[in-house]
Amino acid sequence: MKTTETLLNSTEIPKTVLGLEEKYKEEDKKTVRAENISESLVDSLPEPSGWRLLVLPFTPKDKTKGGIIIAQESLDKLRIATNCGYVLKIGPLAYHDKERYPTGPWCKKGDWVIFARYAGSRLPIEGGEVRLLNDDEVLGTIKNPEDVLHHI
Repeated sequence: MKTTETLLNSTEIPKTVLGLEEKYKEEDKKTVRAENISESLVDSLPEPSGWRLLVLPFTPKDKTKGGIIIAQESLDKLRIATNCGYVLKIGPLAYHDKERYPTGPWCKKGDWVIFARYAGSRLPIEGGEVRLLNDDEVLGTIKNPEDVLHHI
């Protein structure tokens, strides 16, 4: 048992636990992002048929550079309205039409692509959503989705 004098001279600092910060850390673990998606999860997702692509929409970071935590509701709205995504799978007929794509495919598995804001069919999955896009809905490719401005 510590005496009062020992406690006053102690350099031990009590740890502060912030409930909201812990909650957001737990939510962040559940959110599916391109950098933490596993092959087993990709295998469990639907196979795109025909000329379609399976794309994981970009999810912005949940904390600003200044340390402000962004509400989960705002992140969900951003995910729905995003125009960037990570290509997970490509259908067997995507980009095979030589008349429409004389230079070859516009993208490949593992590329970040830009598409119209509400393009494709949204499929909810645990931790987010994926989109099924037609091959001609890809507007371009990008190296880093954080280079494109995402407004909250």
